[in-house]
Amino acid sequence: MSGHSKWSTIKRQKGAADIKRGQTFTKVANAITIATKMGGSGDPESNPRLRMVMDAARVVNMPKDNVQRAIDRGLGKGEGGALDEVLYEGFGPSKVAFLVEGVTDNKLRTLQEVKSLFERNGGSLAGQGSVAYMFDRKGEIRVKGKGLASRSEGSKDEEMLELIDLGAEDVEDYLEEPFDGTQGKNIQKYLVYVDGSELNTMSTKITQAGFGVESSEVVLKPNSLVQINDKETAQKVLEFAEKLEELDDVQKVYSNFDIPQELL
Repeated sequence: MSGHSKWSTIKRQKGAADIKRGQTFTKVANAITIATKMGGSGDPESNPRLRMVMDAARVVNMPKDNVQRAIDRGLGKGEGGALDEVLYEGFGPSKVAFLVEGVTDNKLRTLQEVKSLFERNGGSLAGQGSVAYMFDRKGEIRVKGKGLASRSEGSKDEEMLELIDLGAEDVEDYLEEPFDGTQGKNIQKYLVYVDGSELNTMSTKITQAGFGVESSEVVLKPNSLVQINDKETAQKVLEFAEKLEELDDVQKVYSNFDIPQELL
């Protein structure tokens, strides 16, 4: 698994409810504002980027009033200062590469916060292009298998091959435990990667084939990985990634670590 997908899966296993709701709403609202601004429209039907962010808003049960205020701000109608997208490149513990996407109304403040966090954890920010070449922009679709994970290994392989036949460039499988702690009902899921321009088309194909599509978004997928083989280093890398995501202005964190399942 790539660093991005593995970190994404770990967060879900910990439980999305661990994130403070207010912080979540702020991050999603900022993403809605930027998507509206960049797409030049508050209509998700004509603004694909906004449509994907609206899906995230529904997942966290964001109130409609909050959504509308964020859209209005993106159209220049609402209160608050202008928001800008930022991207930081750096190296964390054990020289693991990190890309940090953010949205801010104060670039200097955000830069200082991110830089300080890198330095306190034994890492450093890097110049533009120093890390970005290690990642490819891809469409990522989170897919639910057609049955429970108790099925045979052959069934899983068949589903992965079916997803590839539908047009996936790459498919990664993982198991997800229900948030309610139910035992013996782990759900087989997949991360499907496609060219970013094919994201909506592929999502439709997957749904029509009988799979469940939980989410779809454009991500930065690592094309080279750093192997982590000891528990102490794995813990440092994961804790650092979590600290980055806890910063108010940070939207997404991507990394190229690869941690064996036994260490997790």
